[in-house]
Amino acid sequence: MFTVKRAIIMAAGLGSRLRPLTNITPKPLLVVGEKRIIETVIDALLYNRINEIYIVVGYQKEKFSILLQKYPFLRLIENPYYEKLNNISSLYVARKHLGDTVIIDGDQIVLNPKILSPAFAKSGYCCSKVMEPTNEWVLQVKNDTVISCSRNGGRQGWQLYGISFWNQEDGQRLAEYVQEDIKRGENQQLYWDDIALFLHPKSFTLGIREIQKEDLYEIDSVHDLQLYKEKYEAFE
Repeated sequence: MFTVKRAIIMAAGLGSRLRPLTNITPKPLLVVGEKRIIETVIDALLYNRINEIYIVVGYQKEKFSILLQKYPFLRLIENPYYEKLNNISSLYVARKHLGDTVIIDGDQIVLNPKILSPAFAKSGYCCSKVMEPTNEWVLQVKNDTVISCSRNGGRQGWQLYGISFWNQEDGQRLAEYVQEDIKRGENQQLYWDDIALFLHPKSFTLGIREIQKEDLYEIDSVHDLQLYKEKYEAFE
C-alpha cells in the first residue's frame, strides 16, 4: 500500500462556462452553501490529515490569497501559462511535488471526505460505476487494472472523476513526461490526464478507487450550480 503525503489542487482555469459569475470570481472561490467550492476540497484533505497542500492558480490568482487567512499553511503555485495552454501546464508548474500525491480539480464539491482516504494500492482515479449512457470519460477495467479509456463516454464502465492518486514512482514518471512535452512544445493543448491514459499508457499500471456519485458534485456550468443549490441548499 502507498500513502498520500501531499495534495495538488488544480485551480488555474478561466471557468468560462460559469460566466458571468466567474467574471469577478474564479470558479473554485464561488460560494456554495456556507463554503467556497475549493474549501470543501481543503477541508476533506484535512479530515484525512493531508495538510501539505499546493494550489495551482492562474486566472485572478491574487484572489486566492483570501484562503490563507483561514488556511495559512497552503502553498500557492502560479501557472503563468493558463491562458495559452491546457491544464497540462498546471501539472508542469507543480511537477516537483508529484509522488505519493493526490491531484484534485478545484471545482468539485466534496460531499464525502472519506473518498480522500490517504491509503491506496495503485495509482489511479476515483470512479463510479456507470450502466447508462454518459458523455463523461469512461474507463474499462479488467483484473483491477485500467485497460482503456474513452473520451466520448459510453454505456458501461467506470466514469472518471477529477481526483487521482499517484505513488512516488508514477508521480516521477508523470513529471518527466510533462516536462518533456512542455519543453518540446508538444501536447500543450491536452489535458494532463492524457499523459497516462493516452500518450503513455504502457508506462503506467493504473487502478481505480470506487466512489458513489453522491460523494462529490462537479460544477461545470451555471446549470450545474443551480441544480446543486436546488438539491442541497434547499434543505440546509
